[in-house]
Amino acid sequence: MKHYDPIFNILYVICVCLTLTAIARPFLTQRAIPAIASSHFHPSGLPVASIDPVSSGLAPADIRRTALTFDDGPHPVYTEQLLDGLKERGVHATFFVTGEHAELHPDIIRRMHDEGHLIGNHTYSHIQLTASNRDQFKNELIQTNEILYEITGEEIQYVRPPYGSWDKQLETDLNMFPVLWNVDPLDWRTANANRVAKAVISKVSENDIILMHDYYDTSVEAALMIVDELMLQGYEFVTVDKILFD
Repeated sequence: MKHYDPIFNILYVICVCLTLTAIARPFLTQRAIPAIASSHFHPSGLPVASIDPVSSGLAPADIRRTALTFDDGPHPVYTEQLLDGLKERGVHATFFVTGEHAELHPDIIRRMHDEGHLIGNHTYSHIQLTASNRDQFKNELIQTNEILYEITGEEIQYVRPPYGSWDKQLETDLNMFPVLWNVDPLDWRTANANRVAKAVISKVSENDIILMHDYYDTSVEAALMIVDELMLQGYEFVTVDKILFD
């Protein structure tokens, strides 16, 4: 048996070397893994391996959504100021406009559309639905839809009924979705922009729809204060369709 000992020893050494190589291989190739990961991209356009959640602010689990909505416009001065501020901040909002104001300021309606805001119907003359004026109310919605279609080339799907008065049968008749709200700072009652902003910031939560008006300078000032503060708190501003249907 001693005659075969050298051969046995050589085979034993070879087996040990192969075993050690197999064990070490994952550690030798580990340095290549980041290069593979960096070929995948986040929707932001940044490679996954290069995203710093602290410096970039990209932390999907922490992002909360809310929708800013504005009624009664467009106003020839204040709505333009609001659009400037939203554009500067990269924020989209929803505008429920009246037909009579849209007719007066079609260029502002067109700008809203071109800059990615959602446009909704707020009747022609801000009429409140009652038991006795349903036909007039319906006709005002139809008239305003036609005005907005002529300006934007798109069908209007969303309606905010003045004062929240609504008839569900109109959803079927007109194929429109009513959009109400759950945060109302009553901005039309006060000229104090700080008070309006605080009223929203103290009440808002995820997926809330905020009601404001772009027909008052203090409301526009307050709206931009709200955007700045809530963005710092991790909110993302979206149009109401994203809240209702996403």
